Amino acid sequence: MRRFAMKALFTMLNLNRTERSRIDWDRSVLIASTAVTIGLVALYIFGKSTGRW
Repeated sequence: MRRFAMKALFTMLNLNRTERSRIDWDRSVLIASTAVTIGLVALYIFGKSTGRW
């Protein structure tokens, strides 16, 4: 599962590599929201493992 996620992330980052002159806001928002989701899941798992929630 982790290998698939990393492959998908690198595929998203490498698409449209020729358009480096401007920021691709769709990709930026997608990566940021994915990072936030992973962070929230990590916090949830950490909270469950410590018994605080």
